[in-house]
Amino acid sequence: MLPFKPGLLLGRLIGSALYYLIPKRRKVVEVNSRLCFPEFSEPERQQFVKDVFRNNGIGIIETAWSYWGNKESIKNRTTYLGFEHLEKALEEGRGVIILGAHYSCLDLGIALCSLYGKPLVTMYREHNNPLMEQVIHKGRSTWCEPVERKKLREIVRYLRKNYLVWYGPDQDFGAKKSVFVPFFGHTAATITATTKMARLNKSPMLALQQRRNEDDSGYTVEICPVDGFPSGDEIEDARLVNQAIEAGIRKAPSQYMWVHKRFKTQPDGEQKLYKKAGC
Repeated sequence: MLPFKPGLLLGRLIGSALYYLIPKRRKVVEVNSRLCFPEFSEPERQQFVKDVFRNNGIGIIETAWSYWGNKESIKNRTTYLGFEHLEKALEEGRGVIILGAHYSCLDLGIALCSLYGKPLVTMYREHNNPLMEQVIHKGRSTWCEPVERKKLREIVRYLRKNYLVWYGPDQDFGAKKSVFVPFFGHTAATITATTKMARLNKSPMLALQQRRNEDDSGYTVEICPVDGFPSGDEIEDARLVNQAIEAGIRKAPSQYMWVHKRFKTQPDGEQKLYKKAGC
């Protein structure tokens, strides 16, 4: 029910409180920032960490807007870029894999993409808490078809109907079924499922980049090609995926969910990066 700018203000206040209330996650953001943005001075780094929490706080409000708010009014504040690539890809009739990432405005950004007018499926991991699972599934159902990520046959059926299928492979799922390729210049376990999905229906893939405008005027939702994908090699494909996601994050670095331990799994089996910081 909140108007746009008061909603953003409340989100920033929530994020500022979380900065102090969850110190372990704050340390995770600090480790990630040191790894990914070594050029920051210490004052810049501390400001960056605070901005990450504020943006994640806004993300809570944005999620509520995407589930229960007036999305059309937010659409009117949204700039759509690169959607000609989407139109061209859909002409193939094989559906389109939308390469997403866990930005702080995660659900709202995908909802705004769906409001462009193309049928959309989101792949997700079922929540461990049954109540949260019900809330998330019902909320997302207002603007897409949520499908649990293991139901690949169902995903293929949607691709054959020429749907868009959003998929976010930018988290650390462990060494199994992953390869180790760079992400912001550091080795990161990256799943190869993106390549396997593309093979299932020979569907094209495009990257979705989403960000809140710095002047709080609204949002930018952008579709970008992933040049060279698929390459015919799973390791190279994983590198291209990380490269495309990194390009989107760099357009608004503090609007990414840096609270995740993206570099937790390393080739030597150790997890020293976060343990040393007490995360």
